[in-house]
Amino acid sequence: MSVKLSRRIYSGRVVDLDLEQVELPNGELVQLEVVRHPGGAAVVVVDAGHRVCLLRQYRHAAGEWLWELPAGKLEQLEEPRVTAERELAEEAGVTAREWESLGSIVSSPGVFTEVVHLFLARDLAPVVAAREYGEDFEVFWIPMADAVRRALEGEIVDAKTIAGLFRASLYLGPVPGA
Repeated sequence: MSVKLSRRIYSGRVVDLDLEQVELPNGELVQLEVVRHPGGAAVVVVDAGHRVCLLRQYRHAAGEWLWELPAGKLEQLEEPRVTAERELAEEAGVTAREWESLGSIVSSPGVFTEVVHLFLARDLAPVVAAREYGEDFEVFWIPMADAVRRALEGEIVDAKTIAGLFRASLYLGPVPGA
């Protein structure tokens, strides 16, 4: 695939929008709208009691409150793990001594360039949380098995949260005593 023409239509604080004329691998020439996003990181943070931190966050674009993992946008030249550590402290009010990568996901590859890097964080210590401007959320600590059940039943609909919960539950295996 090759880009023949590209024109920036909009530049914003979080995303840019480009209109591109692209030649597909089959030779077809198409015009596409591409939303450029720097990417993000999300954290499945699990405490010693096998509870996971979920935020109940208001999302204007979705028009409702959603259950989400602590997560945020990569800042310029910031490594995904650094983003994950920053967001974990800001939103969940904890730091972690043990980190594992759970891979990455593409959020909506037909339109967005965003890649979300997923992490598992354990061995926690409290810190002072510091919400960013424009965020409205509540913090909950929910048993991991309950969070996975909520994702399976459709109560949790956020893609990064579903992927993170499922990958973390496979990585961690059965919960002791469950």
